[in-house]
Amino acid sequence: MGMGYYYPYIDPTYILVIAGALLCMLASANVNRTFQRYSRVGTMGHITGREVAERILYQAGITDVRIERISGNLTDHYDPRNKVVRLSDSVYDATSVAAVGVAAHECGHVIQHHKGYVPIKIRTAIVPIVNIGSKLSWPVILLGIILSSFQMIQIGIILFAFTFVFQIVTLPVEFDASHRALRILESNGTLYEEEWRGARKVLRAAAMTYVSAAVSTLLQLLRLVLLFGRRSNDD
Repeated sequence: MGMGYYYPYIDPTYILVIAGALLCMLASANVNRTFQRYSRVGTMGHITGREVAERILYQAGITDVRIERISGNLTDHYDPRNKVVRLSDSVYDATSVAAVGVAAHECGHVIQHHKGYVPIKIRTAIVPIVNIGSKLSWPVILLGIILSSFQMIQIGIILFAFTFVFQIVTLPVEFDASHRALRILESNGTLYEEEWRGARKVLRAAAMTYVSAAVSTLLQLLRLVLLFGRRSNDD
């Protein structure tokens, strides 16, 4: 009972992988294009990304989180373990609408942790499982093919599914962080109306990268189920 039946590169379900990859490429291109566009639009207040982050954290009563520069482009993130907001070169000292929006978004994550936002607690809790699943899923599936073990293939698919679950949990976390950021920027008067709209476009484009990643992973998961589910039925 061999598994020579499986040749993913000629199987018609491979179109699902291609569709997912194209979707991610389009989302990535869109966020880069939108970020570059609003990186050229300065704010009337000439406030930098670092200053915006400092202002937001101060207003939220958060005093134990540092703000640091990190190299790269769109590498901004919040590190809850070390309590550091890391802003990229294109955000840290920049006074653009894009920089202000991104800095505020990362502070949105800080506030989520500070207030115990449930989805971010769930995401943090499942990270170890997801890391194991992402590393082992494909080796287990391939080993199952070699050994003609459908049970092992099923285990590999389940491990792969953890990645999709993580991405689904990530969606409300990212959308909520952007919502918090935009609400803060509007309420404290950091941006004028047109500037605020530009920041919203930047954050919406960034959010779509998470949506496209989730859809892409779902399509890959669907392909695995179609391929190996069909094989199980044939057996």
